[in-house]
Amino acid sequence: MNQDKNWILKELPLDKDIETKKVLKKLPSAHAALAELKGIASKIPNQNILINTLGLQEAKDSSAIENIITTHDDLYKSELNLDSFTSLNAKEVQNYVAAVRKGFELILEKGFLTNNIILRIQKELEGNNAGFRKLPGTELKNSVTGEVVYIPPQDYTDIVLLMDNLEKFINSRDKYELDPLVKMAIIHYQFESIHPFYDGNGRTGRIINILYLIQEKLQDLPILYLSSYIIKNKTDYYRLLQKVRETDSWEEWLLFMIHGIEQTSRETIDLILKISELMMSYKHKIRENYKFYSQDLLNNLFKHPYTKIEFVVNDLNVSRITVAKYLNKLADDGLLIKKKLGTGNYFINEPLFNLLTDR
Repeated sequence: MNQDKNWILKELPLDKDIETKKVLKKLPSAHAALAELKGIASKIPNQNILINTLGLQEAKDSSAIENIITTHDDLYKSELNLDSFTSLNAKEVQNYVAAVRKGFELILEKGFLTNNIILRIQKELEGNNAGFRKLPGTELKNSVTGEVVYIPPQDYTDIVLLMDNLEKFINSRDKYELDPLVKMAIIHYQFESIHPFYDGNGRTGRIINILYLIQEKLQDLPILYLSSYIIKNKTDYYRLLQKVRETDSWEEWLLFMIHGIEQTSRETIDLILKISELMMSYKHKIRENYKFYSQDLLNNLFKHPYTKIEFVVNDLNVSRITVAKYLNKLADDGLLIKKKLGTGNYFINEPLFNLLTDR
């Protein structure tokens, strides 16, 4: 193990200026991409569509980093709550969606990202009240060699002190004069290095990223997710985190995270524009060809790639028989695909499914 056994995680703020020329040069384009994403997202009439579709995608990717693997099909089927379908991994991914929603709701309500919110997020993820680690023994190992690469703080008192310090750092807006994207990268490094929970640290840390951007008014919705970028660059992600721990090399880590924000913003803009275009296409087809067109029906078909009669009944407040006629007609004409599972049917918006899975 490269790390000195006596290595101690320091409290924030850092005792040196890490906003180098290279870092400062990289920031404007990342901020521009974030601002463009925020603007485009605000133009989608029903913003739940973005929270749902992009949230599910992120939940799948973030869970995959922790080797919780599920297929898109399993994930979307699990959202239908059909009795005949169960998948433990898909359930874990659903917990992630619930955790993001809970965090988003609380940050809007409180205006600050507190340790209580972080604890609530982790509780939603793991379905327990274990809270911060109380027992020693947690080590981070190389997944290939099994070698211990990092030992986070072991003592409960130290963990609580470091988390209190992190909470103060997150919410001190003017004190340290750091660019919020630089600050987000520091927060992410510090949280993952404290590693305060027995399980769910990576997923909780990635939710903290987006909630911090919302707190800082850089985004309005939880739709910018870095997990797909981290999956594509997983080796660099862990290498650079570790490099900061071992050699205090911040520049590379900051450039990596800022680039991730810019690239992910651009990809998300592209995806939202495609979803919007597809939605308009469906709007024209349904409105021109069917008397039963409504915005609520369109929203239902786009807030999730899979739907079922009960969901549409709830959204449109019409009878089950009427909804069955609508969905069967759209399936007969090729706008939806009808599938059977157990005793129930569900309907797939295949072009939306393809958009989300081709990312």
